[in-house]
Amino acid sequence: MQKLFRIGQIVPSSNTTMETEIPAMLNAHSVAHGARFTFHSSRMRMKTVKKEELAAMDSESDRCALELSDARVDVLGYACLVAIMSMGKSYHRVSQDRLHGCTVENGAPAPVVTSAGALVDALKVVGAKRIAVVAPYMKPLTQLVIEYIEHEGVKVTDSRALEIPDNIEVGRHDPAKLPGIVAGMNVSDVDAIVLSACVQMPSLPSIAEVEARTGKPVITAAVATTYAMLKVLKLKTLVPGAGALLSGAY
Repeated sequence: MQKLFRIGQIVPSSNTTMETEIPAMLNAHSVAHGARFTFHSSRMRMKTVKKEELAAMDSESDRCALELSDARVDVLGYACLVAIMSMGKSYHRVSQDRLHGCTVENGAPAPVVTSAGALVDALKVVGAKRIAVVAPYMKPLTQLVIEYIEHEGVKVTDSRALEIPDNIEVGRHDPAKLPGIVAGMNVSDVDAIVLSACVQMPSLPSIAEVEARTGKPVITAAVATTYAMLKVLKLKTLVPGAGALLSGAY
């Protein structure tokens, strides 16, 4: 019998992508390797991607961790990169420890992955020292994300802020536009490209094309989160069509 894993996700109320791209990758993993996954979400209110609303949303994450631990999930993913990064440098470690503590106190301990921490860790896994970043945020929030990543020891040499404040519209951004956006960036001297520094901005369909065009490893927040979940669950990190990080090489 195939082993079943329950995937818990703490999701902004307006997020429509985390619950499509993560399941898409894990279901592809299931077809390739046999393990089965079910997906369970708890939501935090957030409509506009601005610092004050992100902070208010983050305060709801403890409740979400409790709710998901009631379902005895095997891993819990916090699905908002910018909410974590806007709370201060290294905050993903604080958040992960606190939310894990909530599950322990509830008698259902579950490891916690944040998309922010997963992205930072993924860049280290592939050995990236210099990167280019595409983000849907307004320029001030994009700058916070850049500073957060650089605090972790990775230099952002070029970036694009798409300046989409409405989180619903971020989820409607056409991923087919991403290769053209990257084509207008200087990626000649980078070690990797972060095609979407946001789990709400769809990017999965364009990863292979951008890797083929640039010859660079392409990582997204959703891919990094999937990789981190697979590592926690001690499963193979090979998902067809999801780029270098999930090629099985790491």
